[in-house]
Amino acid sequence: MTEKRVASELAPLSALGYHLLPDRAWPGSRSAQVDLIVVGPSGVHIVDTKAWREVSIHDGRIFRGQADVTEDLASLADLAYNTEGILVEVGLAPTEVHAVAVLAGQKGVRETVGPVAVVGERDVLRHIASPGARLTSSQVDTVLHRVLDHFPVLHATANIDVTVPEPVLSRPIDSVAETLADVVSADEVDAALLDSILAAPIEEWMSYLDPAQAKLVRRSFNGPARIRGSAGTGKTVVGLHRAAYLARNGSTRVLFTTFVRTLPQVLSNLLARLAPDTVDAVDFHGIYGFALDLLAERGCTVRLNRKAADSAFDEAWAGRTRGGALDSSGTTSRYWRDEIDHVIKGRGIRTFEQYADLARVGRRYRLTVVQRRDVWSLFERYERGLRRRDAHDFADVILLARDSLRATPLERYGAVIVDEAQDLTCAMVSLLHSLVGDRSDGLTLIGDGQQTIYPGGYTLSEVGISLSGRGVVLDVNHRNTAEILAFANAVVAGDQYTDIEGTGQLMDRVDTVTRSGPVPIHSRHRSWPDHDAALVDRVRGVTRLVGTSWGDVGVLSTTHWQVTKTKEALVAAGIPVIALDRYDGRPVDAVKVGTVKRAKGLEFKQVLLARVEPALLATGAEPTSETDRERRDLDRRELYVAMTRARDGLWVGVRSLTSQPAGTQDAAS
Repeated sequence: MTEKRVASELAPLSALGYHLLPDRAWPGSRSAQVDLIVVGPSGVHIVDTKAWREVSIHDGRIFRGQADVTEDLASLADLAYNTEGILVEVGLAPTEVHAVAVLAGQKGVRETVGPVAVVGERDVLRHIASPGARLTSSQVDTVLHRVLDHFPVLHATANIDVTVPEPVLSRPIDSVAETLADVVSADEVDAALLDSILAAPIEEWMSYLDPAQAKLVRRSFNGPARIRGSAGTGKTVVGLHRAAYLARNGSTRVLFTTFVRTLPQVLSNLLARLAPDTVDAVDFHGIYGFALDLLAERGCTVRLNRKAADSAFDEAWAGRTRGGALDSSGTTSRYWRDEIDHVIKGRGIRTFEQYADLARVGRRYRLTVVQRRDVWSLFERYERGLRRRDAHDFADVILLARDSLRATPLERYGAVIVDEAQDLTCAMVSLLHSLVGDRSDGLTLIGDGQQTIYPGGYTLSEVGISLSGRGVVLDVNHRNTAEILAFANAVVAGDQYTDIEGTGQLMDRVDTVTRSGPVPIHSRHRSWPDHDAALVDRVRGVTRLVGTSWGDVGVLSTTHWQVTKTKEALVAAGIPVIALDRYDGRPVDAVKVGTVKRAKGLEFKQVLLARVEPALLATGAEPTSETDRERRDLDRRELYVAMTRARDGLWVGVRSLTSQPAGTQDAAS
């Protein structure tokens, strides 16, 4: 009988922490049964066997001879969906529940029909084992108890007669293999288990969500929604699981986008580990990459030229009235370049009248109407300079793509998920909103205003987006230790920011920090060579810790020059390094080195912040102007972002010119 053979095929898994539950009652039915449920490190697998012949699969549909039997799998898909809802109560992510249809007597079948995996009888062992150890033994136990409650034993067990090992680690692998030698070859068992061993597990918090997060993944919103929370509360992880959930259950393509250019590749590889069956239905793009691809696809000419744009701005700046409004209050050309990029063009301002009345969200320096006219003149000279050079800047790319979508909508995506939404400009959010509008579960914005590290800002009302109660705040920090979080929070204590919902506020509260650890180290040195030597010693020291390798360490700085100097010091010491702009999310045995901006959305077991500006850690001294205050606040938020990338340990290195002895290391208070 097919059920017996499939159960026997999977029996070796019981020696590896898997629990095989045959003949369970189908919830809600008096007589229907579930052939087999497997609960183990790779998740929950609901198995239904099919003694079908002449089976073929085309374009996502399954046929039995000439008959389309796709709908026969619909009840199995529904059961898996309903089981997801039950198991989120104990914190199991929806992506860890799998529906599996097994074709009796078949081999070499690995297909999908909607959310249901269709595999051959001789392929099912490898299929279930291959995701690897995604759940810990304690998590498996928690899920198992809930599954046993939800799927009671079916009393009428007429269809199967097989002794399945008890769901405990009580039998050695050798004895299991011997008793099943006639069912499955040793080579096949070894190959399946090797797949499991070689499937490198991602961080536990990346694959297993707490109950509140798991429920949020499945929550339906009747319009644009927002997920926010301070650093370490799992926003990006929820977003990834939600992308997989929407792709799997909504039969729609999902766009997952963010500001950081290198982060999409990392997130794409993480999704491949979280939910490999959905990778073809989720597109990962940086926002500029998406806009450029869209314009190229539509035959729109874009002449993006950073050097030409810089030259055009320098020319426009040189043409200002010396000693006028643009030279006042200690402002620099960088400040006014940001005004053009993030405020005027970033918010799609077309006329001076719009700019004259604009609330400049995120900018502290107040402008009179006369001063705004000078800024507008600078902007117009800059635009003329771009046209003479036949060039576009990055803001133009977004505006061109937005205007193209307004003229000709794109119907490709049913859902858009935006990570680090606070870093996007108003025009970027407008572009993404136009892809899905206000449809249910269409637009999900994920972010934290406290982690804004770019000048300027926007409010959702400018885009025509109303959340209308569809906002969720995560308040449990799973990433950082309490000591790391306290140290990072002290850097931005009291800082206010204007949230994208238009409210001025302080940092979102964290109700629970689940972990504790060593106090962060503030390491001060009189010279850069002393600083770099201490940094090298710290890297070597933390990699001696149990469970910590080179690839678990991140060394971050705020500028590219600082990154270069840090890499030189590590390489000279014989330490393997990889630049963050080359890291793609897959395990690598090298210390990750890069700017804080490149580290957004990532985490490391150990973080070292190199060559930090001492003034950012100082207390008491206040900036003398609003422009200086704005710059300081942005720099401190960037430092906060860097610190909160650390999971287990944090080291902060500075050069101090005081009389303090070199190499002093202070414990954070």
